[in-house]
Amino acid sequence: MRIPIYQIDAFTDRLFGGNPAAVCPLERWLPDAAMQAIAAENNLSETAFFVPAGDGFELRWFTPAKEVDLCGHATLATGHLLLRHLEPDRERVAFATRSGRLEVSRDGERLSMDFPAYPPRPVDAPAGLFEALGHEAEAVLRSNVLMVVLRGERAVRALAPDLGAMVRAGLDEAIVTARGVDCDFVSRFFAPGLGIPEDPVTGSAHCTLVPYWASRLGKTRLHARQVSRRGGELLCELRGDRVTIAGRAVTYLEGTIELP
Repeated sequence: MRIPIYQIDAFTDRLFGGNPAAVCPLERWLPDAAMQAIAAENNLSETAFFVPAGDGFELRWFTPAKEVDLCGHATLATGHLLLRHLEPDRERVAFATRSGRLEVSRDGERLSMDFPAYPPRPVDAPAGLFEALGHEAEAVLRSNVLMVVLRGERAVRALAPDLGAMVRAGLDEAIVTARGVDCDFVSRFFAPGLGIPEDPVTGSAHCTLVPYWASRLGKTRLHARQVSRRGGELLCELRGDRVTIAGRAVTYLEGTIELP
């Protein structure tokens, strides 16, 4: 069996920036174990698989360790593959996913994603959190993921968490964020429990980040930057219970997987 595979750098306009995702178009679903094995072999933070469904597609995402409910950069990469390469006459594409209907549409030189908003609520800091991060927090909140607010961009950039301590404390994943110097806010995303020590650019985290910063800054349109080593730029907007996340993507490679 021969399966096409593409590797696409998302949330960047240059190769070797943003977050790389693998994308595999399928005619029908493979067994879950096969998709998980492919994701582990790719060893990227996410591998996306999609199949035709009506006038859209069904879409699933796998880290090297497990299937996840929502992934932003691999959705952007899949939209890029379809709208720029496979079906360039389309203006938008819809995906049926574990997190409901998601859309990717053309937005000038960018692609814009329509995602759910997950506003976070303040919570008590989990035991071991500050020790694992090596830093005290201004605030700790949670939506579907834990979010830690630090006092400034410099602290977010300098953070070097003990990932083993995070796992031992039951902290599989966490967003760390602060007000930006020359953007509205910055963030980083650590997910050692998902097999991802640090995710370069995390679109899904902005489902939580955007409602928080929109409320705090009193504005609905936000310029976000993820300040990992590779880095990424995101233009976001809060629209009620939805979030628009826009960015660019570039294709790195096209190949074929050969399965027995």
